[in-house]
Amino acid sequence: MTYAFSPTVLDVLCPMHLTLDAGGVITHVGPTTQKLRPDLTLVGREFLETFQVMRPRGIMTLDQLWETRHIKLHLEMKGNPPARLKGILVTNSTGTAIVNLSFGISILDGVRDYALTNADFAATDLAIEMLYLVEAKSAAMEASRKLNLRLQGAKIAAEEQAFTDTLTGLKNRRELDQVLERLLAANVRFAVMHIDLDYFKAVNDSLGHAAGDHVLRVVAKAMIEETRATDTVARVGGDEFTVILPEVGEIDVLERIGRRIIDRIEVPIPFNGHQCEISASIGTVWIQNSKSATRETVMEDADIALYASKNEGRARQTFYSPELRKTGNSAAPIKGRGGIKSQA
Repeated sequence: MTYAFSPTVLDVLCPMHLTLDAGGVITHVGPTTQKLRPDLTLVGREFLETFQVMRPRGIMTLDQLWETRHIKLHLEMKGNPPARLKGILVTNSTGTAIVNLSFGISILDGVRDYALTNADFAATDLAIEMLYLVEAKSAAMEASRKLNLRLQGAKIAAEEQAFTDTLTGLKNRRELDQVLERLLAANVRFAVMHIDLDYFKAVNDSLGHAAGDHVLRVVAKAMIEETRATDTVARVGGDEFTVILPEVGEIDVLERIGRRIIDRIEVPIPFNGHQCEISASIGTVWIQNSKSATRETVMEDADIALYASKNEGRARQTFYSPELRKTGNSAAPIKGRGGIKSQA
């Protein structure tokens, strides 16, 4: 039997093939096979010097190779990168042979390593279908990845918005409650400042809500600048703010922060040619042992101290003490700008 097809026809029908003469020397190489070693002339090389037969094992001689005809071969093409291939060898009556090759399940590695395209395979090769499926799957996975990233981003943005006051950019009461619960559960020292703006209603009534919103944003910025990065500053009502200060070891720290906040807020705030003059009253609770404290009792104590500041003339800070519940506002407050320092 002789082969009726010319090398040109074989290049079309099975572009990943090679032909051998009776001595096992490569006489022709399909175009895709040559792409595996573009810098090497394969024609004229012995097959067993170019390929190692991995299975069946022990194929070392040409006679042993001829005995494998019609059997699926597991081959490794020597060189870098090593190409792991499947092959089948068919001989004719003159002793020459055709070896048709494929990547098998390693098709994806082959396409990646050798930059192959669908043009490098026969039109009827199932590898083409696999490549299309893989490409479609990759496109779908990439689209899914991008969608997941967008959804994750939207989720993060939604969660951030859920814990943020939209007007000032500060945390809101929901976030404040969670931070407070975590600190109480950890039983650590921390402080809570409840802050109410004095004379804010007069600004709203005389200059309108636009002026009020402007003042709130300026106040929020001032509070952020006068507190630490580890502190939580929240807007919890129209003109009410709360600051949580973790890891406070000395009352002097709270006195200084409170004084700075009061002084900053007393600076007139310009708006459309007007000067908005407000101040701030502060009620502070310093928690040194939170075993018996709850979120409700902490905020209630801060509120009591705040109204003690209001009753004492505003623009001052009062530290909570149990006596405030009995006498109303007997504790001496810290006043802004030259005021009195509290005797906590």
